[in-house]
Amino acid sequence: MFDILKKVLAPVGPSGLEEPVAAAIRAELEGCVDTIETDAMGNLFCIKQGKDPNGKKIMLSAHMDHIGFIVTGYEKEGFLRVTNVGGIGIDVSLTRHVVFPSGVEGVVVCEPVQGAKAMKNLFIDIGAESKEEAEKLVKLGDVAVYANDCFRLGENRVASPAMDDRCACALLVKLMQTIGETKDTVIALFSVQEEVGCRGAKVASFAKEPDVGIALDVTAWGDTPEVKIPAIKLGEGCAVKVMDRASISNPALRDELLACGEAAGVKTQREVLPFGGTDAGAMQTSRGGIPVCTISIPCRYVHSACEVIDMRDMDAALKLLTAYLKK
Repeated sequence: MFDILKKVLAPVGPSGLEEPVAAAIRAELEGCVDTIETDAMGNLFCIKQGKDPNGKKIMLSAHMDHIGFIVTGYEKEGFLRVTNVGGIGIDVSLTRHVVFPSGVEGVVVCEPVQGAKAMKNLFIDIGAESKEEAEKLVKLGDVAVYANDCFRLGENRVASPAMDDRCACALLVKLMQTIGETKDTVIALFSVQEEVGCRGAKVASFAKEPDVGIALDVTAWGDTPEVKIPAIKLGEGCAVKVMDRASISNPALRDELLACGEAAGVKTQREVLPFGGTDAGAMQTSRGGIPVCTISIPCRYVHSACEVIDMRDMDAALKLLTAYLKK
């Protein structure tokens, strides 16, 4: 799965500009599913028809987009003023290497301030020496993301920007490549604009009318010094979400997924997240409502340039989901 992970981490794909990520996923799943579709928003649907005509439609959603910095103006010296697209952390962004879809690179910097830093204090240095030069290199409204830098930490762990949520995209790609025949129809949704309000999953679930929705996403960590909530540890298996701020998982579906993990012989963790949300929140309230849950990959330093996961948790999630779809 690591090779797939590297491929889906590589493209620049901020919220609203996910097509390069979709292209990488499409290339991996051509010939592995029955249909591949894209909607008006850019959501990518890779669908495997179930062998039972009366079977359910199960939607698995992993979002393709990545947090970023959108250009709002120029300083006369050539620096770019920016604001956030999604949940940018200022402290973890300072002097970070960023890249625009055009290939222009830069460094995020904060002007000297007294007290708390705010997004209005940030700018990007792209090496331009005047406003005119900067305007030729980068347009107003262009979006930069943390530059790709995927590397291993020890035997099992991997660090990279965009691990939220490209690791789940890689997981879903691998699942669709290996699942084979299923009773139920499986809709692999690679969604857009999750980081700015789960917009893609909202329209996708309305259009496809799934009977069950399972979001695949990262979750926060509680296994570093002085960080103990949520009670989630890397390497201890994927997490089955009980609730977060956007959704409360359907109890029957949650317990079924936990049982599938046990049947598959993998470690699982119960997740209670007192903040955040996933595509499950959007799917849950689509049309008349559907049962949802989230399978989470534990991830340290979420929304930073070095998000860290454990590949053993990815493998556990793959085995759990395979058991669920083959039950």
